[in-house]
This record gives sequence, structure tokens and C-alpha cells, in this order.
Amino acid sequence: MFNAILLNKNEDGTTNARLTQLDDAQLPADGDVTVRIDYSTVNYKDGLAITGKSPVVRKWPMVPGIDGAGEVIASSHPDWKEGDAFVLNGWGVGEMHMGCLAQRARLKGDWLIPRPPGMSAKTAMAIGTAGYTAMLCAMALQDNDVTKDSGDILVTGASGGVGSVAVAILSGWGYRVVASTGKSAEADYLKSLGATEVIDRAELSAPGKPLQKERWAGVVDAVGSHTLVNALAQTRYGGVVTACGLAQGLDLPGSVAPFILRGVRLIGIDSVMAPKTRRIAAWQKLAADLDAAKLAAITQEITLADALVKARDIIEGKVRGRLVVNVNV
Repeated sequence: MFNAILLNKNEDGTTNARLTQLDDAQLPADGDVTVRIDYSTVNYKDGLAITGKSPVVRKWPMVPGIDGAGEVIASSHPDWKEGDAFVLNGWGVGEMHMGCLAQRARLKGDWLIPRPPGMSAKTAMAIGTAGYTAMLCAMALQDNDVTKDSGDILVTGASGGVGSVAVAILSGWGYRVVASTGKSAEADYLKSLGATEVIDRAELSAPGKPLQKERWAGVVDAVGSHTLVNALAQTRYGGVVTACGLAQGLDLPGSVAPFILRGVRLIGIDSVMAPKTRRIAAWQKLAADLDAAKLAAITQEITLADALVKARDIIEGKVRGRLVVNVNV
């Protein structure tokens, strides 16, 4: 038997989330690697699944947890053997396939990547999908010739998981980072991560003009909706905007003006189905470039039982940085 958070759908369509015990017979039959989970996380998507605020879960019952790190217990996959250290992000785990907010999981070997040498399971989950997504955004800026000399980089939703890690990564690479947040009390925290300037999200969150004063050479946006539209309208000629989130909304109520008059490029960042080579490259850069002290400042460790409460907090915007779940306490 092992501990897990289990989600069931109530008759009225709401979600019932509880901490319980499962056994191996309840693990999915379509996985070829059985793993011990040492640490998981609570991401925004996990919060949606646990609270039922959005129809994230596609199969019931479900163990949430889109991220996991630990060691292989048993494997019929040629790339994995007992004792191998792994990281998992995405692939529909916690949505369509039982996830990692549990002490055990059965997964597909093709979904796993080797944990970088010297990186603990806790560190991997302090990074998690949020940090891995932030790195994918940062890499996209670099790949599209946005250098530290190009100009200011805007990070929206900066006190959240993606935003916090993005600020730390980009400032560590020498970029001048402007952090946008709705939490004025977090200004010192964001500056400790490397932000040069902190602005109020109200500057970006209301409807604005199709073209505005040019401010940003690049953008990491985890918010969407009007915030993303205003970021596009303020991006410099030839600048690059990476979009990876929807905290404000799924809509894009804007204009083509930034694209056809300023040559702005909007790049979508998908962490769920990203190719394995891209994942490995991102994790290698995270291992090499993410400041350990900054990561520690971002991170709060919680238990499986805590995750049920923190899921609601993350949806309500009450969580700063990253939540790391020690599934064994």
C-alpha cells in the first residue's frame, strides 16, 4: 500500500479530492516503468485538477501530479532499469494517466528523462514544470536572437512559479529583467531573484491600444488575455514574446498591429508534449545555470496532505514561487 491523493467526480460534477491509500493493482496497466516517487509539486494545473476549477481531469478516478522525481523500481522499457533516477513533466500525467502526487506511479518510459547528475529529486521538483517551462521560454528568446544587449525583458506573473524561475534564469544570464506582479509586497523578493525593476500588473491587465510605447526586447508571459496583448503592443520592433500561461484568461483580445507593423514574434511554449531532446537540453541548462540559492528562496516544502489546501491557494494567487511536495511525510 502507498499514500496518494485520489480524485473522484461527484454526482453533481464537482471534484472530491482526498488523501488515501492505494495498492499496485490500482496503478495504470499501460505503463512500462514502475517508479518510487520521492518528491512531486503542486503546479497551477494541479491546482485546477484538485479543486475542479477547470475540467483538467479527463479520466476518473485520477491521481493528480503532473511532475515527479524519484527512482525506477521495475521496468520493461529498454532505456530504464531498477535504480535509475528520473524526472517526469507533463505528457497528460495527472490528467489522463495517474500522476505523481503519490508515493508510487506506473509511467511510460518514453515520458521520462534522466535526472541530471548531482541533481536531487527535491531540487528537480523545486524546478518542476514551472521552472522547466521558464527555461523553455528563456531558450526561445536566445534562439531568436534576443541577447542581454537587446533591451529590457518583461516577465509577467513574476511572483508565481514560472515567473520566479524566469526572473532568476534571465537575470543570471545578464539580462535586465522587469518583473510584473499584482503583489507589491513581493518587490523585494523579486529583486532578490535578480529583477532590476518591479511594475504593477495593473499597467498591463486592462484593455489597451493596439500599439503602445516600445519597451520590451523580449517577454515571458504566463498570464495571457489583456496582459499578453499589452505586452505585445509594447514590444520593440523585431522583439520576441513567449507565451506559456493563462492565469488571466485563454482569450487574446488584441490586434495584428504588433506583428505587421513592428515585426513582433509571438512564440507559444508547450511543456507538456515538448520533444525529448528539447526537454533534456532544458534540464541540462537548469542544472548548470539556475542559482541554487535563488531556487531555495523560491521553494516551500509541503506534505501530501498540505497539497490539498495549497491547491486552492495556488488558484487564488496566494502562493509565491514553488511548492515542493515530500510525498513520504
